[in-house]
Amino acid sequence: MSAKSKETEGAEGEAGAAGSGVTTVLVVDDVPASRYALGAVLRRAGHRVVLAASAAEALGEIEARLREGRLPDVALVDVGLPDMSGYDLCRRLKQALPTAALPVVHFSAAAHDSADRCRGLDAGGEAYLTVPAEPEEIAAVVRAAARGARHRSDVQTRAGRLSRLAEAVLDVQSAGCVRELVDVAAADAADLSGAPAAAFVLDEEGGIHWGRSHRRALAAHPGPDSLESMAGLINRLMAGRIGVHTTTVPWSLWPAGFLGVATRRADGYEAFGGAEPRGARAAPREGAADGVHEPTGPGDGVLLALARTREDHTPVCLATAGPAQDRTAGLGRLAHATARVAERLLMYEKERHVALTLQHSFLPSELPLLPGTEVVVRYEPASRQAKIGGDFYAALPTPTGVLTGIGDVAGHSLDAATVMVELRHALRAYCVEDPDPGRLAARLDRMLQRYHPDVTATMCLAHVELPSARVRIANAGHIPPLVVHDSGTAAYVRASGPLLGLGLDRPPPVETRLTTGDRLLMITDGLIETRGVDLAVSMEQLRLAATATPPGVAALCDTLLECFGRERDDDIALLALRLTEPPADD
Repeated sequence: MSAKSKETEGAEGEAGAAGSGVTTVLVVDDVPASRYALGAVLRRAGHRVVLAASAAEALGEIEARLREGRLPDVALVDVGLPDMSGYDLCRRLKQALPTAALPVVHFSAAAHDSADRCRGLDAGGEAYLTVPAEPEEIAAVVRAAARGARHRSDVQTRAGRLSRLAEAVLDVQSAGCVRELVDVAAADAADLSGAPAAAFVLDEEGGIHWGRSHRRALAAHPGPDSLESMAGLINRLMAGRIGVHTTTVPWSLWPAGFLGVATRRADGYEAFGGAEPRGARAAPREGAADGVHEPTGPGDGVLLALARTREDHTPVCLATAGPAQDRTAGLGRLAHATARVAERLLMYEKERHVALTLQHSFLPSELPLLPGTEVVVRYEPASRQAKIGGDFYAALPTPTGVLTGIGDVAGHSLDAATVMVELRHALRAYCVEDPDPGRLAARLDRMLQRYHPDVTATMCLAHVELPSARVRIANAGHIPPLVVHDSGTAAYVRASGPLLGLGLDRPPPVETRLTTGDRLLMITDGLIETRGVDLAVSMEQLRLAATATPPGVAALCDTLLECFGRERDDDIALLALRLTEPPADD
């Protein structure tokens, strides 16, 4: 058959019928009279028909249609083809992933016993026709094969979307901060919709967090006016609503810069990932980057999926460009999952801000003048994704010298930070009457048992008597102090004891003595504790590093922070003390 005749008979009206739901049937038969007779029957039944005279011609037609993205809906295949049996052609189609779902109906005028029909079904065919057959029977078999294929395709499509939705929900649930959440939600919304997408989370202070999926594509960056307009649009659409709400916003009302679409390049690539949405050829908006525009024509507009879990919570919004109405339900479910996660992350960030403010307000970076000594402190909160801790330090003057202390309340929460403040205030109050470290530790232990029976804390207290430079140290489950000598050596003071809050007997304080040039270093475990590494190993690494630090307490703290304090998952506190005057009997 010539290409012209095949086009005339096989693709008749195809351009006008595209998308109309008409079934396309590929008829493969080497007998011209039979081929045309079947084609006529199928056309009268309302089908489009593509004719092929051999298996090779059929494979060529299928390959060409694969490239164009328009496979036939059904293949009607004669089992007695000259170049390849219909059974082998069916097997070849079923073994190739792109054509495995194409339903095949075998037919024959000669092979029509039960063994032939079984052979056709075993090869992967959906049905077997014996010809000649009544036109109604032929049309009914083709309709049944096409209907079954459409049903399987719909089920597979639905299952694929549900699988992608489940993966997307897991992605957003794994987000560790709001910044990560909006980026992940936008990427997942783009995956579900097949078009560029953006995600927005509003906070209680009126701020807007947003991310978009097409970071590699050229895109105009939204300005303050666009951010304000977007926040206003979300609030208006969700006014008085809870749950999930989906709607389409015309491009004329869409704030610029969030869903910029890269124009077509010479190689045909588009940021839309293939199909260009209706209206996407409009001129760029004022202020858009070169080669970037947001559609302003009469297209489908922007599909929004908005969600809010409670009336007193702020909403979230997923926006996608291009037609995606058949995926509205999936985007709505993803928006609801994003709202749930945003609620948790916003609450956490608010709590973290309060806790950090509380810590910073009670942990001053500059200490009061302490005669006879130089004391410096350093405090570094954990990384933004980590939880807040309860680290604290203190340096207090006493009638006979200076009391230094450092500690860590168990747990990572606002409650831990609150208990930290109480312990620090109690220490300051008790120290006025009695600065002895052993008795102070005992009183703080009783205070925790009475007012916070479920809380424990570590603490190390050191009282430096002046001018004798005698040091008494009480340790409650904390890393002991490290004394760094001017000679280039360093050693831990062997002081230990149970945690505060347990009510256990406490050993008496350990005594040592500082000399000129000695530096007393106290730290929290956040500086050196590493998961999977024995704490004793980390302490030895710290000791060796301390011996190589420059002179001075500030240099000691800063050098150790530089060596050990990067990207830590816990808060870090350091306190270092040295004598500014020689001891009385030096």
